[in-house]
Amino acid sequence: MTGGTEPTMSGPDDHTPRTPGWTCGTCGADWPCATKRARLLEEYGLDRATLSVYLGSCLAAASQDLRASPGGLLQDRFIGWLPRPRRGH
Repeated sequence: MTGGTEPTMSGPDDHTPRTPGWTCGTCGADWPCATKRARLLEEYGLDRATLSVYLGSCLAAASQDLRASPGGLLQDRFIGWLPRPRRGH
């Protein structure tokens, strides 16, 4: 994996990405899969800024590996699923 985004230790059910195709090493879905998305939201809690930075680094690495994929699709896949904060009036 490029960009230093791979965790140093992972278990058989960690849903970590397999590069260069950026599929889930556990379930085979496009990474981040639904399970990993839920786990990331739980792990990062209210710290959406740090989660966004992490996913942005993954997006950058995936963009290098998946050059044939349109950038907008990758952006939706890696960052577009994040919940948006509510804005006050």
